Amino acid sequence: MTPSRSSAVDGGERRRIALNGEPVEYRFTRTRRRSIGLEIGLDGLTVRSPRSIPLREVDALLVERADWVLSALRRWQARRRDVLPREWVNGAPILYRGEVLALDLRPARERSVAPELFDFRVCHPAPGDATAVARFVAGWLRDETMRTLAPEVSSLAARLGRAPPPVKISNARSEWGSCTHAGVVRLNRRLVHLPAALARYVVAHEVAHLAEMNHSPRFWAQVEALYPGHRDARRALGEWSAVLES
Repeated sequence: MTPSRSSAVDGGERRRIALNGEPVEYRFTRTRRRSIGLEIGLDGLTVRSPRSIPLREVDALLVERADWVLSALRRWQARRRDVLPREWVNGAPILYRGEVLALDLRPARERSVAPELFDFRVCHPAPGDATAVARFVAGWLRDETMRTLAPEVSSLAARLGRAPPPVKISNARSEWGSCTHAGVVRLNRRLVHLPAALARYVVAHEVAHLAEMNHSPRFWAQVEALYPGHRDARRALGEWSAVLES
């Protein structure tokens, strides 16, 4: 067994171990839990261990579960989605409403965005200024989330016999939306990257909380009434969870 190497990071330490001959880096933390816990996501592998368990036992468990760890890491890597270009140049991919479009940068006096069938056209006075273009597009996408989904919130709320609730855009990395006890609906700015049907499902889910602030059978019945076939949408939404961490 190849021993782990480590370096300090916020919230724990970064360690490295060879599993089936492959180097794997992971975040390691000590907790009050009773057993070793393994968690894999877009950020990779996280290992949480009781303080009483020596590192050699942690390494031994990782080696024992090497096949599972490597397989899970590959699955998560395959789900990674870049929603915005890594480089703001013509042809770079940008995810919009479930479709990968090609960035089409054009010089213009006025700034504007016009998504088309295959292209995501951006007109900007300084198309070569990546920082300025990125900031403008990010703001446009955030506004587009509100423009397209706020009316949906009002429409579904009306079906419940309720006035349009306040709608806010969030930047959460753990949830697509939320509804507070005060009746404020928060929608994640990344919903604009999802297929429109899945974004509407998220809206229906949060609006249903205006009537049922829980996840009881009555709540899910309310979701079904607002969005028939919600179970399929709920399952499909899981395939897009990587967008939340983008």
